[in-house]
Amino acid sequence: MRILQIIPSISLVYGGPSQMVLGLSAALVSKNIDVTIITTNSNGDIGQLPLDVPLNQPIQQNGYQIIYFRCSPCRRYKFSLSLLQWLNANARQFDLAHIHALFSPVTTLAATIARYHNLPYIIRPCGMLDPADLQKKKLLKQIYGTVLERPNLAGAAAIHFTSKEEAKISERFGLGSTSKMSVPQDLVIPLGVTAGFFPQRLRESQVPIILFMSRIEPKKGLDLLLPALESLLASGIEFQFILAGSNPQDADYETGIKLKIQNSSLAKYTTITGFVGGDLKVELLTNADLFVLPSYYENFGIAVAEAMAAGVPVAISDRIHIWEDIQEAEAGWVGSLEVGAIANLIKSALLDPEERKRRGLNGKEYAKKHYNWEAIAQQTIDAYQQILSSIANPNNL
Repeated sequence: MRILQIIPSISLVYGGPSQMVLGLSAALVSKNIDVTIITTNSNGDIGQLPLDVPLNQPIQQNGYQIIYFRCSPCRRYKFSLSLLQWLNANARQFDLAHIHALFSPVTTLAATIARYHNLPYIIRPCGMLDPADLQKKKLLKQIYGTVLERPNLAGAAAIHFTSKEEAKISERFGLGSTSKMSVPQDLVIPLGVTAGFFPQRLRESQVPIILFMSRIEPKKGLDLLLPALESLLASGIEFQFILAGSNPQDADYETGIKLKIQNSSLAKYTTITGFVGGDLKVELLTNADLFVLPSYYENFGIAVAEAMAAGVPVAISDRIHIWEDIQEAEAGWVGSLEVGAIANLIKSALLDPEERKRRGLNGKEYAKKHYNWEAIAQQTIDAYQQILSSIANPNNL
């Protein structure tokens, strides 16, 4: 089976969607699936990937191959004409395409090309069909979605959601109601983390370390988290706060958050790291006592799953769509989107080290069982095979 993964960028500065494609591709290859990723060389606010990265030719990595295409004529929207030209010439070499992202010109046109060549494809919207996300640039997205993404969704073999809640609330632009367009099936397959990747904690912090590690953007709830932390300091509860992350698409917002911290009581208790990856990311997760993410909405929340895999208890909002998993596993604390509620969650965690430890271990076991790449790869392969079988034998539906 030859699978083509299509995504605007796999630079890790863009967060979970990129990380997911790399992890999934490696896991699929381990099960003898032939995987090719096509993407652009966009690298966030850094500009483009290093000049020595070959373009328009396969690079072998972890058993799969990646082909990078130059962002041209428009880098801002991660658009690549050469990627689309390559896809048009090579689409028939693959059995199925897995397209990651909506409202991106390169993936929008990739789906159109796939339909032209009768290449079946799955679309993973990456949370972009969430009603809350659609409020951003609302009119533009409504027009774009209705005119361009609606036929792409209708023509998909399936839509890949990463949680049941994401599938439940996602906008379909009228498909299945008054529309005569077909309704693709829903696939609910979570994101994965690498089991056993994080070393065992060797110490307990004298002063609890609270870790926020995600993209620094409005939806992450920092406008609620920072005053919640300030209120805890005012009540005499001390901690160290680590703000890890960046925002390659909105540097002004990131700068504003940093200034807000520097001008508050949090200043001397906070370390700001910027984007982290590799060994530093592992170190931060290994040393953290509590992971916090009070997002306004998350279709999955890969950073939460990583914290769980590292054995770190989490304090999250009930708008992160795996919050029920957290409650079921007793892997952390879940609350509403209010400053007082968030402060109470964190206070409960900080004042009870033994409960933090218990919930951290629960989370680690849950992540190992439910978010491991081997199981997720098998679910994905089963979905691929079911789609290809239904196309080959349409009368068996």
